[in-house]
Amino acid sequence: MTAIDYQGATAESIKHHYDVSNDFFALWLDTDLTYTCALWDEGDTLESAQKRKLDYLIDGARAAGARRVLDVGCGWGSLLERLVRAHGVQQAVGLTLSDSQAERLRELALERTEVRVENWLDHEPAERYDAIISIGAFEHFARTGLSRAERVAAYREFFERCRAWLPKGGRIALQTNIKGNNVQMDKQTVRDLLFIVDIIFPESEIPALSEVLESSEKRFDVVHLRNDPDHYSRTCQEWFDRLRANRDQAVKVAGEENVANYERYLSSTVGHFRNRHLGLSRIVLEAV
Repeated sequence: MTAIDYQGATAESIKHHYDVSNDFFALWLDTDLTYTCALWDEGDTLESAQKRKLDYLIDGARAAGARRVLDVGCGWGSLLERLVRAHGVQQAVGLTLSDSQAERLRELALERTEVRVENWLDHEPAERYDAIISIGAFEHFARTGLSRAERVAAYREFFERCRAWLPKGGRIALQTNIKGNNVQMDKQTVRDLLFIVDIIFPESEIPALSEVLESSEKRFDVVHLRNDPDHYSRTCQEWFDRLRANRDQAVKVAGEENVANYERYLSSTVGHFRNRHLGLSRIVLEAV
């Protein structure tokens, strides 16, 4: 394994977050356990806004009706299910580093779906994919403390592999948190951001948008790009409200400390996006 293999968050750090308990996350996420920013429109519920997000990225990647689609960071499988059951994909492959997520997906027994507990660095597909979608995983591809050049190198490795897995004209639909442009923070905001890095998402680093674009150059053209921090602020508020409404059961499932940590994480993140300390990019890229 090369030095680049160690630039992202380790499997242990991913498990630290996502393996808290499937039952815990089910108390405050939507019914499909979609743990990423929704795409809101007037009159939406969390469930309908999450499906709109999935459909937006599927359409952007031109994945509907495709023969083979890769989901990098598949979570609990809401995108995989949407691909095969609503968009006619013949085979959907999902990668996760969470045993709990993989266990739930195997229990669902989705047709035409393969789930692997595997880092994208170790992924060696037998044949190419028609499209790739990655939602909320990019933030784990570079570890806290790296220089900008090291982060860009780690991200470039991802894009180079994706380019090898796609034909010319094949697309990636990518959704990721990005650093915001408002760097004026009070002390509490700084403390809350450090808390999230140390306690909630250890070893992970949110990229700058410029780092994402730079690392994809010479391999992909940008087709669409939008920044939706307000959508994530609203999503986190909905998650926080649901967690508070189910707090007693959450404590029984995950313990008081975990629940208190997630309350602080979700409530502070509402403000981080609203105040533009963080952004949320949805990017569609096409292989050149």
